[in-house]
Amino acid sequence: MSDAVISTDFSASKSSGLSGTSRGAYLRLLVFFIGPAAAVYTLFSVYPLIATILYSTATTDETGASHFIGLGNFVTLLTDATWSAPFWNALRNNFIFFAIHMCVQNPIGIGLAALLSLPRLRLRSTYRTLIFMPTMLSVVIIGFSWQLILNPLWGIASGFLKFFGLGFLFGPWLGQEGTALATLSLISVWQFVGIPMILIYAALLAIPQELSDAATVDGLNQFQVFFHVKLPLVMPTIGLVSVLTFVNNFNAFDLIYTVKGALAGPNFASDIMGTLFYRTFFGNQLQVGNPTMGATIATMMFLVILAGLLIYLFAVQRRMQRYSF
Repeated sequence: MSDAVISTDFSASKSSGLSGTSRGAYLRLLVFFIGPAAAVYTLFSVYPLIATILYSTATTDETGASHFIGLGNFVTLLTDATWSAPFWNALRNNFIFFAIHMCVQNPIGIGLAALLSLPRLRLRSTYRTLIFMPTMLSVVIIGFSWQLILNPLWGIASGFLKFFGLGFLFGPWLGQEGTALATLSLISVWQFVGIPMILIYAALLAIPQELSDAATVDGLNQFQVFFHVKLPLVMPTIGLVSVLTFVNNFNAFDLIYTVKGALAGPNFASDIMGTLFYRTFFGNQLQVGNPTMGATIATMMFLVILAGLLIYLFAVQRRMQRYSF
């Protein structure tokens, strides 16, 4: 029997099976399989987002009653000196936090993925596991561990640098306004560098070996093969990693809170949007909690992330699709 006959019989049987299923039965199957996931997603993602946006347009009086004020909270957040200074400081620090991850974490992840993809590298599974292992640890453990390591009194970082003759470089990095945010960013890079490494490594493994062999025959070495053949092919994955980095960094909170607390010191030098939201919504020793302004800050976080995603989708992803076609 020829391939055409087999294909015709398969298509006929498939169409007959679909025609035998009524629309009502199809909808019931759709609800049965998709309904639970849609319900959970709506309950824990869509509803809190809508409720937060609506709550950001209200204010409360002395009795606790809510009143609709439209965009009044946003005007206060962006123009009132009491709120605008902490907000712009946190937003600026968030962009610095993201920039360090983009400029340090992702290039290191690409380099590690390239090294792990070398065909003659031995013990690659061991290296991959060791590099990815910090990603699986709790951020609380990571934060307290690095606090002990970098402590000027009993931390091992000072002795480690002195052993290599670099003791003059050591300082109380977590306690200085100029270095606290960069130090926390590098700690986060150390923990999560395994994620871009694994994603890009998987993309490199999906590249046909024939392309690398042909480039090698043409006289390219391993580094030239990577930069001229493999790297352009994994650019969509690198774009995806960049988007994930952007979203995760603007949702960051746990590491800053673990190491520096809700005040994100010293003098709010490591304050980001997540800690500002926590401090505003729940309050702390310096201010009383303000849920409506906290919802406003959370909505601004959502809008910043949404703007970044739209820029990527319309300015970067479209070009990649046109290039692929």
